[in-house]
Amino acid sequence: MTEPPLTEVEIVEAERELGVSFPEEYRAYLREVSAGGALLRLERTGRGWWWAGNDEWRHELLSIPFPHPDSYAESDDDLMAREPQAEAFEDDAAYRTAWRAWADEADTSEDLKTAGAVVVQEHGCGFSTLLALTGSLAGTVWWDGRATCDRIVPLSLDHVTGARPIRFREWLDHGSWALLPPDWGPRLAPNPVVHR
Repeated sequence: MTEPPLTEVEIVEAERELGVSFPEEYRAYLREVSAGGALLRLERTGRGWWWAGNDEWRHELLSIPFPHPDSYAESDDDLMAREPQAEAFEDDAAYRTAWRAWADEADTSEDLKTAGAVVVQEHGCGFSTLLALTGSLAGTVWWDGRATCDRIVPLSLDHVTGARPIRFREWLDHGSWALLPPDWGPRLAPNPVVHR
C-alpha cells in the first residue's frame, strides 16, 4: 500500500526539524506522489521526523555535506596502512587496545561516507540506494555497494564519459539496477521506481 503524500506544512516541518532543505525533486515526490511508496517512508514518529529503515543515530550526520567517493580514497589508503599489526606490539593487550582505537576510527570514517544522505531504497544483501540531501551533490542518487565491494558509486546514465550522478527525478524513471556501472554486470533495462 502506498502511503499518502505529505502536505507542504508537513514537509516544511520535517525540513526544519531535520535541519536540511530537501532537494526540490524529492520535495515534489513527497508532496505529489507519496511519503514512501516505493521509497523508504519519511514519517513523523514519537521521536520526530525520520525515514523508516534508516538508523536514527545518523540524524547528526545529515547536516554534513555528502562527500564524493573520490574525496576519501587517499584517506582510506592511509587508514588501511595504519592498521595495527600484532607483531609490532610487545603484548596482546597493547595490540588489542591499539586495534580497537583504529577500528573506532575506521567505523567513524565509514559513517562519514554517507553523511548528508539517506537510504531511499534497500535492495538486500547490504545494497542500498542513497539520496544525497546536503552539499554540492544534493539531489543526486548513489549506489552503496560497500557490503561486497567497498564502493559507493554514482548511479548514472553515462558511466563511459564521466558518470554524472543521476538526479532524483531521472532515477525515478530508471531504477537503480539499470544505472549501475558496467563492471556491476550486464546493463538492465530501465525499471521505473514510480510508474506514471
